[in-house]
Amino acid sequence: MNPATQGQSKRTAFLLSQLGAVASSRFAERTREIGLTPSDAGVIRLLARSPGLSQRSVAEKLGIVPSRVVPLIDSLQGRGLVNRVRSSSDRRNYELHLTDAGERVLHELRGIAEQHEAELLAPLTGDQAAQLGFLLAQLAAGHGLDRDLHRGSVSQQS
Repeated sequence: MNPATQGQSKRTAFLLSQLGAVASSRFAERTREIGLTPSDAGVIRLLARSPGLSQRSVAEKLGIVPSRVVPLIDSLQGRGLVNRVRSSSDRRNYELHLTDAGERVLHELRGIAEQHEAELLAPLTGDQAAQLGFLLAQLAAGHGLDRDLHRGSVSQQS
């Protein structure tokens, strides 16, 4: 190991934590500008990826109790971004779908995410950013994480 980088390797988890906090804070600022919380954004992305999920399924994928999802979905529905549709296979459940307005917000979120990532990775070269992405994906997979979804990320303020 290179002596110049030997001490740094023992701080990798700490640096990942610091960068995660900075990335989360900056993303929250960006979503707030369009009237969303990061939790709102996560549910919108999840429903775009898997339309028709039940509230229970959303809770399971987010790693939270179902009662925490209800006010979040109520809020998104109240703003016209999500619809609840009675399930044809189980009349006790509702399927969740993005509305046209929800699809437009999803498109806006994609732009925000691209800008956010570009800003966060700006100190790196293209090759370095690609290598970091590859290594982080390996770490995420090794820990059983969904690289597109924060489990347990619905905050108290959602």
